[in-house]
Amino acid sequence: MGFFSLNKKNFSLNKSRKKYVTLTVESTEDQKDIKHIDNKSTGLWVKCPQCQEILYKVDIEGNLKKCSHCDYYFEMTARERIALLIDEGTFKEEDSGLESVNPLNFPGYEEKNRKARNECDMREGVISGIGDINGIKVSIAAMDFKFMGGSMGSVVGEKITRAMERGLQERVPVIVVATSGGARMHEGILSLMQMAKTSAAAEKLRMEGIPFIAVPVNPTTGGVTASFAMLGDIIVSEPKATIGFAGKRVIEQTIKQKLPDEFQTSEFLQESGMVDVITKREDMKNTLHTILSNLI
Repeated sequence: MGFFSLNKKNFSLNKSRKKYVTLTVESTEDQKDIKHIDNKSTGLWVKCPQCQEILYKVDIEGNLKKCSHCDYYFEMTARERIALLIDEGTFKEEDSGLESVNPLNFPGYEEKNRKARNECDMREGVISGIGDINGIKVSIAAMDFKFMGGSMGSVVGEKITRAMERGLQERVPVIVVATSGGARMHEGILSLMQMAKTSAAAEKLRMEGIPFIAVPVNPTTGGVTASFAMLGDIIVSEPKATIGFAGKRVIEQTIKQKLPDEFQTSEFLQESGMVDVITKREDMKNTLHTILSNLI
């Protein structure tokens, strides 16, 4: 290409590390073009946090957002969750027009919200609606951790509550896929109120005998864990998902004790009786269908 060239004397393949090529790039005046190419190339690859393997992004997306070497689970977006669980062509999104305002005039909140909307192509951190799981009609809501850390503000709480109320109205099971860092501090007490609101909606489902399946996935923490995410009739999760309230390090500093390595994992919670089922991502839809078939 016109603005850089390869120095053949310095071009070499490091045979001991098959995935890397050493290139010598000559300096040019047009540094902006070089930076553009570097950023584009870098965006094609991801390092697995668990096995440290360098992975091609397309391969991860084609493998249900899992590492092909160690089966580490990368985060899925809300839309990817809906596509994974709901029969194609059956999903009807509801409450898509709801979006947060800045009730406390929190500095910078509107800018952060606007940035999250643009990056995630969503108005808020949860998608909800009606769809089928292998032919069984359900009301579903799926949170997105990429939207401001999946924090639960007033709109997120409202949409999840409406998803539950929709289940009551339609007399269909409710499924909520939770992933969150907790309450959204930018909305103060209005955010904390969502814990009570969603919990009350879950109780209405229980009283009416409408099945509610909570699916906390990695990570689910804070006020979301302390409310609807752990109130399902059945709680289903994925392997090695982090689920808890306060962070492990904070708890250790508070109680002055060392916690087990597996503390706050889905496996640890299952042993403690707080999670009912752990299923692989590729089996999640069939697992939910099997549970629903036995509940309705």
